[in-house]
Amino acid sequence: MPSALSYPGVYVEEVPSGVRTLTGVATSITAFVGRAASGPTNNPVMLTSFADYERQFGGLAVDCPMAYAVRDFYLNGGALALVVRLVGTAADPDAADAPDPASAATLTLPAGLVLTAASLGAWGGRLSAAVDYDTDNGLPAADTTRFNLRLRYRVRPGRDDFVFETIGSVCTTATDPRYLPLVLERESALVRALGAVPAARPTATVTPTTITWIDAVGGNDGPALRGDDLLGNAAGRTGIHALAHADLFNLLVIPPLARNTASLPSTYTPVPANVWQAALAMCVERRAMLVVDPDPAWATPAASAVSNAQTGRTGLNLSGPGARNAALYFPCLRMVDPLRDSRVDTFMPGGAVAGIMARTDVARGVWKAPAGLDAALNGVQDLQINLNDLQNGQLNPLGINCLRSMGVNGRVVWGARTLRGADASADEYKYVPVRRLALFLEESLYRGTQWVVFEPNDEPLWAQVRLNLGAFMQGLFRQGAFQGASARDAYFVKCDSQTTTQADINLGVLNVVVGFAPLKPAEFVVIKIQQMAGQIPT
Repeated sequence: MPSALSYPGVYVEEVPSGVRTLTGVATSITAFVGRAASGPTNNPVMLTSFADYERQFGGLAVDCPMAYAVRDFYLNGGALALVVRLVGTAADPDAADAPDPASAATLTLPAGLVLTAASLGAWGGRLSAAVDYDTDNGLPAADTTRFNLRLRYRVRPGRDDFVFETIGSVCTTATDPRYLPLVLERESALVRALGAVPAARPTATVTPTTITWIDAVGGNDGPALRGDDLLGNAAGRTGIHALAHADLFNLLVIPPLARNTASLPSTYTPVPANVWQAALAMCVERRAMLVVDPDPAWATPAASAVSNAQTGRTGLNLSGPGARNAALYFPCLRMVDPLRDSRVDTFMPGGAVAGIMARTDVARGVWKAPAGLDAALNGVQDLQINLNDLQNGQLNPLGINCLRSMGVNGRVVWGARTLRGADASADEYKYVPVRRLALFLEESLYRGTQWVVFEPNDEPLWAQVRLNLGAFMQGLFRQGAFQGASARDAYFVKCDSQTTTQADINLGVLNVVVGFAPLKPAEFVVIKIQQMAGQIPT
């Protein structure tokens, strides 16, 4: 009621309804962790297209498998990607033969102004800079500290394919709003100021007829990634632990450590088993799914592909209840590599499969298995090995999802089991869509019930919880997320004196029980055909 009723008349008061709309979280934000040509390191960056990846991380690079995985993700329907760039370190940096660490290229302009590439890597060695005085501040004599900085970046070595930046009317005075280091932080994707900025502006290298470009020197990608680089450090949030900076991700893809293009098809340095195990533990903690790539060596020779895949799956040691959050896909893909004269080469399936999951979520929902004739692999020329039904029948019961060539239907994902989905495990989370739906519900309910904390723990609160969670579950039921002809058969929400006793109330505990009847994929379709006996008189 109003705080004070002092005068005769009508008082108006707004009474809360208790409705707090619960919104489902995203289901297909995919995190990629690996090597990139450029970009920030150990910092997850949200991307919405492969063009974003090209701007932030340099696009495709022959020695960066992650670039191709991100490309395949967007090619197959992905929308949101979180990319973490890592740089390799030497196993023993103090050894005499230790490779040089990753470093950034530098640009030294006349008058002692030194710029550095915006990120580590050899890409910075393709930068150039020029200076002119044709600023928007009038004649050069008007302000002898102001100048224009022109930047040029050669996208590919040996080709006249450039990206240009012009940073106009910058100044060498620290109190000026256009102070060079601050402007470069805001406006340039290519360079940053290094060290103290000289008081005098650099000498102009642009005349009415010529431009003299000053080239960058140095820049090194560092050694190849090692398993320890991927494992990183939880305290320092490096490696896969850099994802701790991210608020949410649903899928995790870890491309191979390195790609060797000395031969065709390319060979890869696979992700070590201990890295897969650490990544799975993180996925369990963050309520995400791990998309596991096979080792391309499993498919050679072709006659031993099935037995190699069985042995390789065991060698990953992704077992126990946590394996519900992982799915393995086999074999690898054969796709065109535009950086190698459009030759068809071998690539990992993880990025493409994650894209198909995102595409399926949008078209049908997270409860639909990302497999079947609709789960076509876009951009794929062929598979590393074409499995037949009998070979598929040996791998599927072990929880290995096969990629198949289905004639006119193209190459498709033909399996939807988690790594806990082996028949011998008899796990309730045998199927990928069932597990992903459960993770979606867990994360949505976790985020949507934060308002409950510290509310009075009694029947009015319990009724509000039942109302809001029930409305959320009912919305999913109407979308077809659960099995059952009625809401009673599809889900339930319990929050009352039976779930929360007086002892729980005294301990400050509120118990909510939410149940759902998941839809499970029709993995085996059995058609029975029978001859009719005909009109036999009896």
